[in-house]
Amino acid sequence: MARQNSPRMRKVNELVREIVAESVLDLKDPRIGFLTITGAETSPDLRHAIVYYSVLGSDDEKKETADALVSATPRLQREIGSQSKLRYTPKLEFRVDPAIDEGLKINQMVKDLSDVRSQKSDVRSQKSDSSESDDG
Repeated sequence: MARQNSPRMRKVNELVREIVAESVLDLKDPRIGFLTITGAETSPDLRHAIVYYSVLGSDDEKKETADALVSATPRLQREIGSQSKLRYTPKLEFRVDPAIDEGLKINQMVKDLSDVRSQKSDVRSQKSDSSESDDG
């Protein structure tokens, strides 16, 4: 049985990700927002695959994109079947990539911390300026 991190499974995962990413570009569904296919995890028996994606936009736009992906799943599965030489065509499941949201949260926290430090630095410089003018 192939392991998830074996070279073969990594190749299969990348193949699934590439085919889905290219095929999504051909979809004419207006509900699909600014979408990026970030990865795929195929089960060792090749019967199931989780496809991770990120989408920019409001919560409503994200929901519409998720709905569009669900409705396009049969077509995307057919594309995988026709473009790959896999023994089985995996059943696709789409999930939002949690790493993207976590990265955005971390970036926001770093920005907030930087803003706080900048404000403290401004307060210190104002205090030192006022103490210098009091001395002179």
